[in-house]
Formats: sequence, C-alpha cells, structure tokens
Amino acid sequence: MALRGLTGWVLLWWVVAVSAVSAGAGELPTYAVARLPTPVFSDPAFPRLFGGDDGRTLRSDRCGQIRSLEFIAPVGSVFTIRGAVPGSSPAIWQVTTAEYPYPAKGGYFVDHRFLDPSPTQPPERERTLPGREEILRRLMAAQGAPYVWGGNIRAGIPDLITFYPPSSPLSADAALTWTLAGLDCSGLLYEATKGVTPRNTSALVTYGSGVAIAGRDPRGIAALLRPLDLIVWNGHVMIVLDRERIIESRLRCGEPGNGGVAVRPLVQALSELMSTRTPVDKYREQAPDGRKSFVVRRWYR
Repeated sequence: MALRGLTGWVLLWWVVAVSAVSAGAGELPTYAVARLPTPVFSDPAFPRLFGGDDGRTLRSDRCGQIRSLEFIAPVGSVFTIRGAVPGSSPAIWQVTTAEYPYPAKGGYFVDHRFLDPSPTQPPERERTLPGREEILRRLMAAQGAPYVWGGNIRAGIPDLITFYPPSSPLSADAALTWTLAGLDCSGLLYEATKGVTPRNTSALVTYGSGVAIAGRDPRGIAALLRPLDLIVWNGHVMIVLDRERIIESRLRCGEPGNGGVAVRPLVQALSELMSTRTPVDKYREQAPDGRKSFVVRRWYR
C-alpha cells in the first residue's frame, strides 16, 4: 500500500533512517542488559520529555503524567536493540524486551546509558516470587506513594536527574516527579511481586484463574475473595488485602500526589465499581447487560 501525504513521508523517513542505522551493525550491539532501573518510553524525544524548551519542564498532560512512559525495566532486564534514533545525543535506542511483550505502533525506546551492551544474548532476568506475607507487606509499605503513569518503582530513578539535569534546582516535589517516583495500578502489584506479575492490566484480566462472581452483589463477591485476588478490567486493578480491604493506585487529577496508593474498604470499592460495571466470570469489554465488565482473577495459590 502506498504511503500518502506528509505523515506517510515522515513514517517512511523514520523506517529508512532506523534501518540504515541498524545496518551499520558494527556500531550497535544486538543485545543489552539493564544496569540500572530503566525507563522505557514510546516517545524517542527524551530531551523534550525531560527539560523541554526551558530545561526544567516535563512533557506531561494536564494531570502531570508523562503518557509515553510504558514501564520501568528492573535491573537485569534483557533488551534486543532494533536500531538507534538518528541524530540522538546521548544515543536513544529502539528496543524490544520479553519483560514488556505488548504491541507498539511506534516502538519502545531507552537511553543507552541505562544499559550494558552484550555481544551475545544474555539469559533473561531471574524472577523469584516473594511469599504471600512479604507481598502483602510490600503492598502496604507503598501506601501514600503518588500516582505515576507507567511507574513501578515508588522510590523513583535518581539517575534521571544526573542524565537529564534540570536547568535550575528543583523543589522536593518536582524532583520526585522528574525521577518518576510513584506507581500506577499494575505497577503497584509489579513492584510488590519483584517484577513477576504482568505489567499491564490487559494481561492481568486473564492472569491466573477466574473466580465465579457473575450475578453476585458486592457482599456476595467479597465473601469469595482471598488475599492477593485481583479485581481487574482493562484499565485498572484493585488488589485484595483481605475480606475487608483492597489496595490500589488511582489517578485523581488535581489532588496532592494525583491520588496514588491507598487502602479502601472492600465492599465500598465493589459497590462503587458495580455502579458502572458488571461482574462477569470471563473478561469481555462489554457484559451481557450492555455495560462494561470486570473480573476477579486468583493467581496466588
């Protein structure tokens, strides 16, 4: 199919440019390993993300979120290098990784300074799931962490200030934002499980096994739940602490910390949810009654 218009020519230039860089195989490694927690973006223009025109502005939306942040790869994550962004300095590499096996229209990008090149394919990062009580402890320790779209390290990445120094000193709160300190909903679970669980809710809706909740009211559902069950749909996840409480990270635009990680009563959370969504046993975007749906997934045995 022929490319049409300016957008088509820009896309063609991008494909040819990245292919040309990739063809110079001597300059690019085939593989690399994260030596630091590594932010992965869907936007290759990192200096524009961190600094902008004035050198101290993050490229964020009205809620203060950098929507091109996909996730933060743990130390030891293996990347395949697909190419380099033409003219980028420092070098920005286009990558893929088994840590984040989700499709992307424009690709995923990392700053090469976070990675150690490897001439051969390294083994994938070793993953060890913590015990149930440790996961629960780690979840509770995250209370109060701010909401960060794509965030899965509540302490953030201090190296971002080193690699992308702001043009003038930042306030304490601005420094936390600059270093991506905080968690989104699935990032809360990902951090608590040391990167064992899937990073996106699109995968969590089928993770583990389903709990039969169709046709039940909030109290009936609550009576079935066990610690670490997931109340989930494509877009958000709540994590069950016990039959009384859930924990989640929610974006509340305009509030201090933009919402963030908090514990809520389980029945209250279910009642609120069921005012707009219908419980089903297998996830689908639309329930039989025409409303949006949610499921409960039991993954920890």
